[in-house]
Amino acid sequence: MIPNIRKFIDTHQLIKRNSTIVIGLSGGPDSVFLLHFLAQLRNEGFFKTLIAAHLDHEWRNDSAVDVDFCRVTAQEHDTPLVAAKISNLATSFKFNGSKEELGRNARRFFFNTVLKKYNADSIALAHHAQDQQETFFIRLLRGATISGLAAIKPKQNNYIRPLLETNKTEIIKYLTANNIAYLTDPSNESDEFLRNRIRNTVIPALKKCDSRFDRKFTHALKNIQETNQFLQDEAQKHLIALSTNIDEHFALDIKHFLELPPIIRERVLLLWLCKEGVKFPVSKGFFSEIIRFLQQHSGGSHNMHKEWKIIKSKGKASILKLFLIM
Repeated sequence: MIPNIRKFIDTHQLIKRNSTIVIGLSGGPDSVFLLHFLAQLRNEGFFKTLIAAHLDHEWRNDSAVDVDFCRVTAQEHDTPLVAAKISNLATSFKFNGSKEELGRNARRFFFNTVLKKYNADSIALAHHAQDQQETFFIRLLRGATISGLAAIKPKQNNYIRPLLETNKTEIIKYLTANNIAYLTDPSNESDEFLRNRIRNTVIPALKKCDSRFDRKFTHALKNIQETNQFLQDEAQKHLIALSTNIDEHFALDIKHFLELPPIIRERVLLLWLCKEGVKFPVSKGFFSEIIRFLQQHSGGSHNMHKEWKIIKSKGKASILKLFLIM
């Protein structure tokens, strides 16, 4: 087994002893490799229980073949498989024109359902180094902030990604050398998806420009991630320094908040809203609206959402949650 994966797991503290892990199993090479790796760790006593989860998106007429393959593969690793069809999930998903996002939202809902049902500790996904590269360029094209360009995290909430610094070529080489079967999804070659266009066009062109691309990209991404973490830590310090805790709510000192550099100001706002547990859309325009209101000299209130509003009084800004009559 590729040795650097276990080091990556230890470095980022991805797996706890005696834990239960749900693995997203599509049947493709990445998830089959991750299943093989995690089953080996479980057998060595590294953690307690492994459960495979497969969502049939029903996008192909023969998608049931994938379910059968995943069931057999899971059985070969003494791992139970939980399978479901997207049409049978106990919720509906809004389609905004992106089939890729629709599938991602459906999988996340399904995986979280399995996590709760089995009281599992984490959900393991098979994102690897090339997924990291593709995500970076997708977000770059969409005008992401530094937080967005920091790309995929090894651990986020209940999700862990043990293969994030493993190259796809290493995965395929291992599977081939050990005669481990996997499925090939024809949609991965379709230029219908932006991710595929980046994978098939942009990344090869960059590697052609400089053969050191993989190594240099990893180095640059770590610099971005370290910068992002520094800014996040600074924002946390400023939130504490600028706020007064009143009845378990944060009241923000408006004058000193507005004196902060814009890059820190938005992060403080984000932390403030999250700590207050309110719903909000993450967008540049939304944060600008809040700042414009705080810059006004008069007091008063401003409805930011149907469930909450910001109130200004005596140089402080606080959030009032509204109780809706249903």
